[in-house]
Amino acid sequence: MTHTVTSAPDQARRPEVDGDALPAPGPRADGVARREAATAQPPPVLPMNWDDLPDGIVIVDREGRIEVFNAAAARITGVSAATTPGQHLTEVLPLLDERGNDWWECSRVTRSLPRVTGQPERRLTLARQGDEHDLNVTVRYVRVDGQLAHVSLSLRDTASRERMERNRADLVSTVAHELRSPLTSVKGFTATLLAKWDRFTEEQKKLMLNTVNTDADRVTRLLAEVLDVSRIDSGRIQMRKQIVDLGQTLRRVVDGKVAAGEATHDRFVVRTEGELPEMWLDSDKIEQVLHNLVDNALRHGAGTVTIVMRGTPSGAEVTVADEGDGVPEASASRVFTKFWRGATRGNGTGLGLYIARALIEAHGGSITVGRAPGGGAEFRFVVPAGAPVFA
Repeated sequence: MTHTVTSAPDQARRPEVDGDALPAPGPRADGVARREAATAQPPPVLPMNWDDLPDGIVIVDREGRIEVFNAAAARITGVSAATTPGQHLTEVLPLLDERGNDWWECSRVTRSLPRVTGQPERRLTLARQGDEHDLNVTVRYVRVDGQLAHVSLSLRDTASRERMERNRADLVSTVAHELRSPLTSVKGFTATLLAKWDRFTEEQKKLMLNTVNTDADRVTRLLAEVLDVSRIDSGRIQMRKQIVDLGQTLRRVVDGKVAAGEATHDRFVVRTEGELPEMWLDSDKIEQVLHNLVDNALRHGAGTVTIVMRGTPSGAEVTVADEGDGVPEASASRVFTKFWRGATRGNGTGLGLYIARALIEAHGGSITVGRAPGGGAEFRFVVPAGAPVFA
């Protein structure tokens, strides 16, 4: 038996036995596969459809002539996109800075600097004859070989940003107002007890300490609501589903109200109609929904609070009804918005129903309000039975 060795410029040396080549080792095969993958043509890039983007996009050449004006930009500015190609930006969108100067002219220097890649978002005024409209504008400079090729403008309407800022200011104002009363009470009673402890009877001390405890609970609930609203508005609601006994959860809520002295057992009527399926829900969040609805009925309703649970083909339905004045039909669409507290107002931040709707919708359910048989408000929510969530 003889051995010969052959070589090739593109392969490692390998022995042959009687003229038959041995199989190539694994690493070579891997290398060939990598080279073939590297030389393979990438998939074609689909053409960009600017009208699919949610933000207004305007792209101009280095001279300011419009090349792209998408549908969102037309909607935000009220300019017909069909008339814009080839026109100068200042003719279509006369944008002014906070000092009233022409933005395109003022940005000439920054456009000529090779290291400047754009401008951060800023508010500019679209000033047309007889009409002024503020826009949030972000700018990017596209350069080729160091030379300016295109200028891209992203336009956003300021209305949504202003609405968010107003909501944030309203939340801060509401929290500050609601915190003032319980904190004043806690501070006052605590200072009085410390200064004049020996002058009070045991009953007086107990009354003041119970008041401090109640107001501390109120502050805790308020801070919990603020955190819930923050998670809801930022889309950070996390669901931890497990098998939940709705009947047991409801009894726990009712017993808690009675133990806290907010109502007596004879004010509640709780019943189950039909058989409830196995419910996979977030136990804490469903209990919070029930707490908010029952609390709303006790605070703003009157008479008996009737809670009914029914099984549905796909899940469960729960109604919470009272015998008060109910919710006016004209206000039904605003009941689940932030800070709505109705005509009676009373205590509370007006966040409970907003949180309840968000938590029900996070379960894939829905919640509505209507007129109860006894004349009061009836809140009805439906949740699907759900299923376990596997990581």
